[in-house]
Amino acid sequence: MNRPLNHDLLYTFITVIDTGSFTAAAKRLNSTQSTVSQQILRLESAVGQRLLEREHHHVRPTEAGEQLQGYARKILRLNAEAVSVLSGHALSETLRLGLPEDFASSVATPMLASFMRENPRVRLEVTSGLSRDLKRAYDLGEFDLVLVKQPPGVEGTTMHWPEPLCWIDSASYPVVDLDPLPLVAFPADGLYRRDMTDALDSQGRQWQIVYTSSSLASVQQAVAAGMGVSLLPRRTVISGHRILSDGSGLPVPAPMEVAIHYPRGASSLTRRVASMLADLVEHGQ
Repeated sequence: MNRPLNHDLLYTFITVIDTGSFTAAAKRLNSTQSTVSQQILRLESAVGQRLLEREHHHVRPTEAGEQLQGYARKILRLNAEAVSVLSGHALSETLRLGLPEDFASSVATPMLASFMRENPRVRLEVTSGLSRDLKRAYDLGEFDLVLVKQPPGVEGTTMHWPEPLCWIDSASYPVVDLDPLPLVAFPADGLYRRDMTDALDSQGRQWQIVYTSSSLASVQQAVAAGMGVSLLPRRTVISGHRILSDGSGLPVPAPMEVAIHYPRGASSLTRRVASMLADLVEHGQ
């Protein structure tokens, strides 16, 4: 018979993934780096698989670690719920949401805060990040609902809306005429990055990426400061930007969409929050 996985080891494993390093995990756990490393080794021994890979100063899960991560989060969540029930402080439901940064940091925040005030027994766990990471985590069962950016036609989409894109340059320090064209982009495989480079390659236009960030605010500010042009949703344009028209010579952006994913048989609470997010998206179109 297989022995049950140790709860403390699973908690340490998830903490390392969430913080991105053994050092940061040790600080959060009020432990030492060597103790954290030993606990991960014990967990790897228990499952017979290598779970984490070190890359420079960052730690990421292996394929086996990705598989275990979803189960570990479920086990920890069920444990917390059991403790709440037995202590008489149970919440009616926990809802795990994944949102792109531009939604999580602006339009969605007031709505979610109001929802929490109106539903004090519901616990929201909101995570913001890149759409590809959110969708991957959703597929692993780590979210109940995600709102993501994606190409049209992705299977399993519950609701979707067009997301108009535009090329943007600095209003004060334009660089669109430089050769090679400087680009401000999200990390490799991030949304819009490949759309930019593939479109420019199809034109034979020379380009170079001069600034990379996973933060929308950083990308916006880098463009406004004149570091390079970028391809972003039209609704994220700020006062320091100039939208480049078709006459700029840049290729027409490929269509994108905003989409909501939640599983069949989702709770009424999940559907209610999905409806509220849908209203936000439609209002912003």
